[in-house]
Amino acid sequence: MRFDPARVSYRGPLRLLEIARGGSCVSDGPRRISMSGMRLVGIGRWCVCVALSALTFACAADVGSDLDEDSDLLRRGETGNGSPSGGSEFTLNVIGVPRDKSPNLTGGDGRRIFIDLFGESRILLSEGDFAVLDANGTDGQASFQLPSPDADGDGVTEYSVFARALGTPGGSARITTCGTEVTTETEICSEENIVLVRSTGRSRFANVSRELLFVFADLDGDGVVERIPLFDDRLEGFLWQIDNQGLRLAQLRFVEVPTDVN
Repeated sequence: MRFDPARVSYRGPLRLLEIARGGSCVSDGPRRISMSGMRLVGIGRWCVCVALSALTFACAADVGSDLDEDSDLLRRGETGNGSPSGGSEFTLNVIGVPRDKSPNLTGGDGRRIFIDLFGESRILLSEGDFAVLDANGTDGQASFQLPSPDADGDGVTEYSVFARALGTPGGSARITTCGTEVTTETEICSEENIVLVRSTGRSRFANVSRELLFVFADLDGDGVVERIPLFDDRLEGFLWQIDNQGLRLAQLRFVEVPTDVN
């Protein structure tokens, strides 16, 4: 089957979920999706659009289910839009869902975590190569593994993390990095955090290495805020605390470029 790459129309039980860069997806109703400036690469449960610029991103249509179903929003964001290219990359999709997921999640490529669409969820952090250890955060906590970002403590990271909000416009999420003080077993949360807001239009990546890879806190009460990188032995039990207020998808991209947070 051949398709006109300038304009393709598909009629079927599909519904538009996302706008892809380099072209446009226009929903003409619940049973029609028109794709302009894109190439249709598959029809089935998913209709995936790829821009003619050969950059990778996502336009997906589900079969009669909302974002809370197992559509999963599994997609890779395009290089650009504020995220630098070059070096090794890992993309993590943090997906807000209105109903709890099954404890045993399968499928995907291990690069997504589900959290509550509204309320607080936690992603426990451990040191190692990038990997999702527990994808189900709807039971209160998920688990993610990532390398030590600043082992020598000089404030210049080995890699950087960029974030952007995707999904239905209108949602937001606040993400704060926390850890537990070793001697007192008191949880310490960073004085700095990020707030991702999904507004209309194209969503751009922002460098959030300072907020997600460090805890900034006055540990000894001397009035001086200290910079504590993830997996520094002054704290243990590092985690990301997420207060989600309707954000469907927070996309985190880890790129092998340094960031100076001094």
